[in-house]
Amino acid sequence: MEKSSKMCGKQSLLFANPPYVTAGSSIAGKKEGEGPLGSYFDQVEEDPMFGGTTWEDAESRMMRRAADLAIKKAGITKEDIRYMVGGDLLGQLIATSFGIMELEIPLFGVYGACSTMGESMAIGSVLVDGGFADKIMAITSSHFGGAEKQFRFPLAYGSQRPLATSWTVTGSGAVIIDKEDNRSNDLLEKEAPVCIKGVTIGRIVDYGVKDSMNMGACMAPSAYKTIAANLNDLGVKPEYYDKIITGDLGYIGKDILIDLLKQEGFDISRNHMDCGIEMFDKETQDTHSGGSGCGCSAITLNSYIIPKLRRREWKRVLFVPTGALLSTVSFNEGNPVPGIAHGVIIEGM
Repeated sequence: MEKSSKMCGKQSLLFANPPYVTAGSSIAGKKEGEGPLGSYFDQVEEDPMFGGTTWEDAESRMMRRAADLAIKKAGITKEDIRYMVGGDLLGQLIATSFGIMELEIPLFGVYGACSTMGESMAIGSVLVDGGFADKIMAITSSHFGGAEKQFRFPLAYGSQRPLATSWTVTGSGAVIIDKEDNRSNDLLEKEAPVCIKGVTIGRIVDYGVKDSMNMGACMAPSAYKTIAANLNDLGVKPEYYDKIITGDLGYIGKDILIDLLKQEGFDISRNHMDCGIEMFDKETQDTHSGGSGCGCSAITLNSYIIPKLRRREWKRVLFVPTGALLSTVSFNEGNPVPGIAHGVIIEGM
C-alpha cells in the first residue's frame, strides 16, 4: 500500500486518522436480559412493547432510547452530532425513521440486514477520517416480534421453529464515533482509548441456499469472504486479532465458516466468537441455533466487546456483523438468500 493511499488490498481501508469510539449504548429485551450477557447491558426492558402499541412502535421507542443514552454517556448534546448512520430490518427502515425523527439529526439510512451495524460504523468512520464530520452516531435495532411478523409468521400463528432457526434479538445499540477521544479525564486515566483502525467492506455472496429458516448457512459464505479478504488485504494471519467476531451465524453458521476458511489456509477456530452464540443459553432458553438480528451484534459490541478493549483484556478485534439479504417477496418467488458481511477493525490503544 502506498503511504499516500488509504486503500489497502482489494476491499479494505486503513484510516490515516483513526476515529475513536467514545461511547456506546445497549438496550435489550427481557429474554436477552436472562441470557449470559444480561448483566452487561445498559438497560433491560421487561415490557416487549416498550410502552408502545405495536411491535414496530416498540422498536422505534427502543432505538430512540439507545440514541438518547449514547448521547448522554458521551457527555454531548444531539446538536453536537453532525450525522447519524443507521437502519433496521423493517420495510423502508420505519423503526429508524420514526424512532429518531425528533432528534432532527441528518441521517444516512442504510440497509445491510443484520450486518447494518458494521455498515453504519464503516460509513461513519469514513466520514470522520475524511474530515466530513467530527462526531457521528451509528445505530441499529431489531425486535423479535417485528421481525417474525415481517419475515416469517406473526407470533399468534404459533408456528413450529426448526432447530436450525435463530432467535431474533430484541435490542438496539448506538455508538458515538469522534475524531478525538473527548471522554472525561477520569475515564481517560482508567480506560484505554478505543479506535477504529480500518474496515473491510463486504460483497454480496450467494451460495444458492434457499432455506430462510437457516440464516447461519445463508450468511457464513459472506463472512468467510470478508474475513479472508481482510487477512489477505492486510497480509496478516488470524492470530493478528485477539478475537474475530461474527454477528449472528449461530452454531450451524460457525461450523461452516471455520470449514470454509480452513480451505483458504486460515484457522480461526481458536479465536473466533459469534455474538449470536454468546447471546443466549440454548439449553435453557430454547433459542436453537442462537441469536440473530441487527441488535444482536450491536448490543454485544457495546456491552461486552468494547469494554474488553477498554480494560485492555483484548488489544485488537475484527468485528464482522453478518446479514442475510432476503425479503418475503424474493423468498416467495423462489430466490436463494445471499449474504453480506462487513468487517470493522477495532483496537484498544
